[in-house]
Amino acid sequence: MWQGLQSITDYKKKTSPVTDQDVLLPGRLNNFFARFEDNTVPLTRPATKTCGLSFTAADVRKTFKRVNPRKAAGPDGIPRRALRACADQLAGVFMDIFNQSLSQSVVPTCFKRATIVPVPKKAKVTELNDYRPVALTSVIIKCFERLVKDHITSTLPDTLDPLQFAYRPNRSTDDAISTTLHTALTHLDKRNTYVRMLFIDYSSAFNTIVPSKLVIKLETLGLDPALCNWVLDFLTGRPQVVRVGNNISTPLILNTGAPQGCVLSPLLYSLFTHDCVATHASNSIIKFADDTTVVGLITNNDETAYREEVRALGVWCQENNLTLNVNKTKEMIVDFRKQQREHPPIHRWNSSGEGSKLKKFGLSPKALTNFYRCTIESILSGCITAWYGNCSAHNRKALQRVVRSAQRITGGKLPALQDTYTTRCHRKAIKIIKDNNHPSHCLLTPLSSRRRGQYRCIKAGTERLKNSFYLKAIRLLNSTTNIEWLLPTH
Repeated sequence: MWQGLQSITDYKKKTSPVTDQDVLLPGRLNNFFARFEDNTVPLTRPATKTCGLSFTAADVRKTFKRVNPRKAAGPDGIPRRALRACADQLAGVFMDIFNQSLSQSVVPTCFKRATIVPVPKKAKVTELNDYRPVALTSVIIKCFERLVKDHITSTLPDTLDPLQFAYRPNRSTDDAISTTLHTALTHLDKRNTYVRMLFIDYSSAFNTIVPSKLVIKLETLGLDPALCNWVLDFLTGRPQVVRVGNNISTPLILNTGAPQGCVLSPLLYSLFTHDCVATHASNSIIKFADDTTVVGLITNNDETAYREEVRALGVWCQENNLTLNVNKTKEMIVDFRKQQREHPPIHRWNSSGEGSKLKKFGLSPKALTNFYRCTIESILSGCITAWYGNCSAHNRKALQRVVRSAQRITGGKLPALQDTYTTRCHRKAIKIIKDNNHPSHCLLTPLSSRRRGQYRCIKAGTERLKNSFYLKAIRLLNSTTNIEWLLPTH
């Protein structure tokens, strides 16, 4: 679809000739991405008994057949299409290789090679930190990682780190935001209260993972020591080059961090930070991947617990090799009291009219609708369950005008934002009810069996709490006269 849109609009990427500086850029980037290397960290561990984990040919075959053939090959040049097409013939061979690797707790160096493709974080790049290092690795190791990941996930308790909302089924940014808002708004309903929120940004969080510290945490969580040694070997001794255009840097060997783009990296980062939790009952530490928010519920102007929490988090970061990005770390104070006091600090998008232009090219209503859903509706409805309930009438009308304009261009009926909001609130509430391990499951409490399908209301003293997601969801559930929403959809 995007290739077609580029063709009919005569879109051409801006190109610039390669200069001497561009030739040197891959080497500079490789050194910059490896700046967290600590060669003093012990990289060897005592031998353990053979790893009890092994895979069958059927496991390997199933993983090979899940490979997306349209993605790029890794440094070894093995095409994904070939691996998928020959899954039946190759499954037995790679089963032996994978099981041998696990039994010896050693990952072949050829599997650990990575080509880093720097992706700009913003339109205008001014410094090396404006690039995000995305690793291209062998499709073979990706399949191997997926098998190991499924095993590790199956051995972990579902209740581990409940306020980490990334990389888990039935969790999203909506859940993280709704949980944060509900925690804050419920507290603000009480007298003489306010909330402080510290939004933390880490510098290259994935690149700072210390493998030797990670495996100690993995063993604490009950993982097989031999498998922990395999993870240690997977993360150390990794040859890495950076490619910019046709220019490639000289390789570096890395022993710190988890490559962004690897299947295991998100899970390993989540486990590395699972012990970053609040120590005071009045505080919460809510996480989505490496985005971390400290929520402090302040009563009677006593900030002692909140400030101790922030100091403790700083100590935890030092002990775990994580560096705060002070330029991007921000604090927000929410205080609705009439007599506010000074709070000492802690250390709209624009419519470009592309839809109208596309209509002039004679695109069908279906293509125009797809374009709207991908580029405009996805922005309008992003995390809509968290913010739409407290959106002012003026802003709702302004947003709905965008929908009406798109409707005139596409020539078809488009769902109103209010309908989208109601549908998603209902759908998300049902998912939370069915998920006993969801951190907000306890908020949706069913009433007695005589009132089947009815849920206990949450008291609210203010409109802002009444209009928040969980209270809206309960009203929607209670207004439904049957339980068809609870039945599985086909």
